[in-house]
Amino acid sequence: MPAESPSFDSKALTALVERNVDSRPTTELWRCAHLSTVLALELEDGRRIVVKIRPFTERLVGCSQTHRLMWSAGLPCAAPQGEPAVIDGQFVTMESLVEDGTTCDVAPESSARAAAELARFVSIAPAVSAVSSLHPPPPWVWWNHDQGPIWPLPDDLDGDLNEHPGPAWLDEAAQRTRNRLAGHALGAPAVGHCDWEAPNVLWQNGALHAVHDWDSVVAQPEIVIAGTAAAVHAVRGGRAGETAIPHIEQFIRAYQEARELPWTAADREAAWAAGLWVRCFNAKKSTLGPEGNATLARLAPEIEQRLALAGAT
Repeated sequence: MPAESPSFDSKALTALVERNVDSRPTTELWRCAHLSTVLALELEDGRRIVVKIRPFTERLVGCSQTHRLMWSAGLPCAAPQGEPAVIDGQFVTMESLVEDGTTCDVAPESSARAAAELARFVSIAPAVSAVSSLHPPPPWVWWNHDQGPIWPLPDDLDGDLNEHPGPAWLDEAAQRTRNRLAGHALGAPAVGHCDWEAPNVLWQNGALHAVHDWDSVVAQPEIVIAGTAAAVHAVRGGRAGETAIPHIEQFIRAYQEARELPWTAADREAAWAAGLWVRCFNAKKSTLGPEGNATLARLAPEIEQRLALAGAT
């Protein structure tokens, strides 16, 4: 059995795995931890599964339901194993281990491909009313929060970003972005994925291989879903946002075409605004860490251009 989980007793985890998948775990292949503790386990019968452990919140129930429905609908993703459980305040889910995928290349053609697959995701997703509540969304898409004058509470840091003012241009850009989104008719919410980064969308031989990170399922207007994904789809893990402006433009247009949406120029601006909110939020968080100056230095020269593309001048 793997080393003791940091979340609860390993005996309880062993019993839960055995109850869910009818086989006892024998080897821990790897583990990682950020917002969740994720363990890859090999079972006595040779199967390999992933166990994900994180603090329980109500929205995770809807995320788990969506994952199962999307797998049943044929979206490439890990197969859910057994039923979710809550142990000692931790939400535990299990899924098959997906291997042999490669992340999407950062290239113009991959922007359109990534957009088309997000459009596919939304088109086969369940109705918002068909799953448990997905509110509140993660803070990087919660532009219309009620937790402070500009910034919502981060999910991976302690403290209130509003208590750390500046740089002034960043706080102003975030507020202008929020105002732009608040002043636009965004449309009805749909079920989508709000962390469409390259490590969460695996490809093999040019085809979608697997979608990961089901805790990032949201109920948001498609303008927000597409704009957020456009801003992060070329981002590799550990970097706060590096998708170039031409790739964002191609993603937004490719998504609109794939979904056959009658978006106006103002709608596309709002999608830019949704993506810019993500960039601003990530940059604000970075000011509390060692990479803050580098992140700000990358965003600052482009901020006025991105605000203009978002119609937030």
